[in-house]
Amino acid sequence: MNQEPDTDLVESFLPYMQDVVRRQTALHELHQTWRLIEASAKMNCPLEARLLLPAVLATRTGLVQLERDLVANMVSEKVRQVRREAATRAQYALDLLVRNLFERTADVGFLAADLDLCRFLARLAAGEAPDREAARRRLVAYRDKYTVYDDIVLLAPDGAVLLRADAGATLERSSDPLVEATLAAPGYVETCRASDLRPGAPHALLYSQAMRDPDSGAILGVLCLSFSFEHELDAIFTAYGGADRRANMLLLDADDRVVKSLDPLWIAPGVRVPVNLDDDLAARLFAGREYLVATGISQGYQGYPGPPGWKTQVMVPLELAFRSAHPDAAAQLAPRMLQGLLSHAHTFSPALHALMSSVLGATQAIKRIVWNGKVTSSGAAAGNSGGRLDPVLDQITETGERSDEAFSKSIQGLYQTVLASSLQEAGATAQLLVDMLDRSLYERANDCRWWALAGQLRQALADGDDPEQAEAIGVLLGHINGLYTVYSRLFVYDRSGRIVAATGSQDVVGSRIASDTLGAVCGLRSEMDHYAEPFGASALYDGRPTFVYHAAIRHPEREAAVVGGIGIVFDSATELRNMLDSGVAGRADMQAFLVSPDGRVLCGTDPDQPAGTQLALDRSLLEAAARHGAARRIVEHAGQYCVAACARAGGYREFRAGASREEPVLSVLLQSFGPVREEAELAALAGAERVRSEHEHGRDYALFQVAGALMALDAGVVIEALPFARVKRTPPTDGARIGMLDVEAELGQHPGQVRRPGFVWVFDLARLVSGRAHAPRADGQVILVRHGATTVGLLVDDVHSVQRFDPAESTAIGLAGDDVALAASLIKANGGALLIQELSAQRILERVCGAPVAA
Repeated sequence: MNQEPDTDLVESFLPYMQDVVRRQTALHELHQTWRLIEASAKMNCPLEARLLLPAVLATRTGLVQLERDLVANMVSEKVRQVRREAATRAQYALDLLVRNLFERTADVGFLAADLDLCRFLARLAAGEAPDREAARRRLVAYRDKYTVYDDIVLLAPDGAVLLRADAGATLERSSDPLVEATLAAPGYVETCRASDLRPGAPHALLYSQAMRDPDSGAILGVLCLSFSFEHELDAIFTAYGGADRRANMLLLDADDRVVKSLDPLWIAPGVRVPVNLDDDLAARLFAGREYLVATGISQGYQGYPGPPGWKTQVMVPLELAFRSAHPDAAAQLAPRMLQGLLSHAHTFSPALHALMSSVLGATQAIKRIVWNGKVTSSGAAAGNSGGRLDPVLDQITETGERSDEAFSKSIQGLYQTVLASSLQEAGATAQLLVDMLDRSLYERANDCRWWALAGQLRQALADGDDPEQAEAIGVLLGHINGLYTVYSRLFVYDRSGRIVAATGSQDVVGSRIASDTLGAVCGLRSEMDHYAEPFGASALYDGRPTFVYHAAIRHPEREAAVVGGIGIVFDSATELRNMLDSGVAGRADMQAFLVSPDGRVLCGTDPDQPAGTQLALDRSLLEAAARHGAARRIVEHAGQYCVAACARAGGYREFRAGASREEPVLSVLLQSFGPVREEAELAALAGAERVRSEHEHGRDYALFQVAGALMALDAGVVIEALPFARVKRTPPTDGARIGMLDVEAELGQHPGQVRRPGFVWVFDLARLVSGRAHAPRADGQVILVRHGATTVGLLVDDVHSVQRFDPAESTAIGLAGDDVALAASLIKANGGALLIQELSAQRILERVCGAPVAA
């Protein structure tokens, strides 16, 4: 490889990777075998081996470097996988938390302006005696619907507790400075620390905002929402902390102190821990133990950054980090798919591709050594003494095959690491998508139920058809829709289903909702119930598919009497796409979808798969996710090799719990690795068929591959093969000449026997054979061919072997135009199952020289 291995990384982490240590030991043993082969050749046949030994030495040296590069990359990739997995979990946990808290900033602003609560405070300020129990019931109703809050408190400007949802609390006056800070703030105030408002809690997360007189605008007091963030963090940490518990997940404050720990007996709250804000791979030392650390920082959501300095962190002890057993994704793949996937390594793992190229180069070098040795030792080229080299060549062949197998297995392990990492990341992203969806729809279900309790709406619908009341309802809906921008439209309808007011286009006012929807809303048993329309096209959303949530509006004096309903139209096209985009993060190789269990697309990032279309994905993947909650595998999809992950929306708090009316939803994440290879491409990648020849007498032939076909030349005309990388390219011509090769060296086995010219011209044999332009392979081989006094180089795809065939197995080609054909005969190999073209060196040279060539 081109880059030096990271020796520090290897020294730090290799002792914790026993599988890599075992592979390193096996590769090192092969290195010793190569040294023994060199020593054996020098002792037993020094004259015959003298031309091969430099190549063997160079190959052995290259294999040593390749071993170092391979071990370094295996270590690096494993470390990166563990850290990337930890970073994904840390970041997703924080993203979910920040999105959740963003909703709290909207809630406190809306509830602080609640007309009923503001009038309650105004009457208190005026010295009146308002219905305190009715106001408390309103606080409790809000808390019961938005179960993320454990308490709601109304405070006087001097800190006196005027009203709260928690009936068991005894505090009469708060001394928390948040009261003064909130009265001076233009909007909400976010506080996270110990507070007398939540005694006994080491950290209370409070959202407060000033409340004003609805008529004069004078400040009346402070509304404070207490968010049950311990419960929320428990849910997030359980989902993203790691099922095997080999790591600890933490929430940190701005001073890097632990606010919340997945395992407080392991790392306790309050302690300060090292962080990793630079995403580097170095281990961190904490409490006498080394960790891989991944720290997530807030990306913000719609301008809200989250509590200042908050971070999530995953800490993985080094002695546990590399023991986690991922399913062997590569071993489970069909060989055809695995081979096709590996052919795209350059796109998804440049380091893996570079290693594969290096291994291929080493394999070709070994094959070339043996091929050249066989050519040299053939009777036509080396006389009777050539046979002394055969045992050495057999050893080189055997050890080369063992080396290739060892490196291939190691690369398979590295590839497994890459695949496992991709599968894990895809699975985590798919889970994040349904978690975001459920948390968002949880808020939607809460919103419609809460707004249905608004006294203004209840009284207006109870009073019947009144244009002024309808206008007032429209103003209220407009105010709400301005605060909650995730909705495309809010609308209110009466007991007959007629829409009396709506935001957005007023064309819908006077129209009626569907009778089945009206029946479902009127049949809701209590204010705690809601109705969700099946996801689909809605006239209230310009005919586009969306979620529409409804709640019944009840008579202000008779709870059992439904006087109408409120509907909220989720801006699905925008909000669902934002969720999906946050998952794929602009990556061109990824597509994300939300689908029904039968694969119908609700929303997707692929423009060719709009909402309503059917996602052509293996149905068994969707079924597995629907049954087990998640599924992931390697598939072929839309002509691409893909990592596919699917997760089921499992609910959030009470949302989707019990006999829920919510429509089941699955997320699908697809990461493309490259186009599916055709059978012909896979056959070419697999290499040439093995040739069996067991003849003791006959002619030796040098076999090689050209454009996917196996061809042969009389071994007597072949000098040797050299790597195409040594060719000096020349400007393109209309012919097959592509460059020149410096070959200043001796031919044959004895000094002074024959000398090569200073250079030879190199021709593309594939173009000579087919007559068509051909893109040379960078890893090709150049065969030096001599006929009489003329020597040329022929570019081929790869050398194959040197075989001996009986003359009876060769049939002359007697086709018309035989005088210009390069093939002289066909050789029947493998019992006649394989036909090999024997090329004529004389005809080739005459073709490239444009004149007869004397023998």
